[in-house]
Amino acid sequence: MNFSFFIAHKLYKDKGGRQHVSRPAITIATAGVAIGLVVMLLSVFVVLGFKHTIRDKVIGFGSHIQVTNFMTQMSSDQAPIAMNDSMIKVIGGIEGVKHVERFAYKQGILKTDTDFLGVMFEGVAQEYDTTFIHQNMVAGSIPKFSDSQSGNHILISQNIADKLKVNAGDRIFAYFIDENGVRMRRFTIQGIYQTNLSQYDQVMCFADLYTTVKLNAWQPDQVSGAAITVNDFKQLDEVESRFVEKINRTEDRYGETYATQTIRDINPQIFSWLDLLDMNVWIILVLMVSVAGVTMISGLLIIILERTTMIGVLKALGTRNKTIRHIFLWFAAFIIGRALLIGNAIALGMALLQQWTGIIKLDPATYYVSTVPVEINIPLLIILNVATLLISLFVLIAPSYLISHIHPAKSMRYE
Repeated sequence: MNFSFFIAHKLYKDKGGRQHVSRPAITIATAGVAIGLVVMLLSVFVVLGFKHTIRDKVIGFGSHIQVTNFMTQMSSDQAPIAMNDSMIKVIGGIEGVKHVERFAYKQGILKTDTDFLGVMFEGVAQEYDTTFIHQNMVAGSIPKFSDSQSGNHILISQNIADKLKVNAGDRIFAYFIDENGVRMRRFTIQGIYQTNLSQYDQVMCFADLYTTVKLNAWQPDQVSGAAITVNDFKQLDEVESRFVEKINRTEDRYGETYATQTIRDINPQIFSWLDLLDMNVWIILVLMVSVAGVTMISGLLIIILERTTMIGVLKALGTRNKTIRHIFLWFAAFIIGRALLIGNAIALGMALLQQWTGIIKLDPATYYVSTVPVEINIPLLIILNVATLLISLFVLIAPSYLISHIHPAKSMRYE
């Protein structure tokens, strides 16, 4: 067994009554490292959960990439683009694409006997991926959307339902005003969703693609665009570059030009805000590692001073300074290791408690979520543990050189 490790282990297990000072110092150092790790882990878990929850909600409404008419991206007006089976096959064949679905927008007004509200209808077809909406349903069910017939069923948000005082199953009139005049449709509210993403919940309704295309007076193969989901969000820019090469600047049979944009391009403010959270995490990590390092340095200095006599005896017996330094670094490693175990247990316990119970609430109007979201990431947990251990030991190397200034003859008379 390594000599330094053996002596350090004996010292750490020593419960003798003489170490009146070092034991509280060890406790404080352990607590400092443990608390620092808890704060770091919870900060990372919460920020990851928050970023991914908000990101997934935004993607749920806009997908990863949208292929639309170039003129639509240049103005607020909806310009159609042809999206027939052959074009969908071309898009679906691009490397990295997971799913393709068509959509069409139409502005309208929902009206009850007592109130009315301007909304945006998003028409979707049978290929629409309902996973996101399923996760956010609060009443009723999701209609069976189609591109060939109208079921006269719509899906609205809880925000819209509250403003118009309607419920799932109620019938409601919708009015559409454009250059063709005023048209009216009567819909049945089949379901109500709630995402707490206010900019969408306030205006977005879902209807049949067939209905929205007819209301826009477009051809059957014309839509507002195609929504594309990629296999890996981290590869979004790479996949988009393939779209730029194969899709952008090509024309459909009506002479309209295809153009692509990512969800980051569509919602730059939200993603910029989410990216700023990373800076907060880095600040917390630096502060907590600094606290852990300072407490460990203080503890090590106290332990060295209390063990001055032992150091003198070891030097008198011929032990080198390097070996003695290793003894105290191993001793510090035992303290840090115990602190990491305690910190991990507390952080994981609190994170799991929040995941299962949602005990800590948030204002959804401000934070877009009703409870603090937590995402436990095991690789990051391991990285933070290893980094904390290595950094804490690294900052102890310089203080450990105090041992070289201790003289055997003086130290053995030290009390």
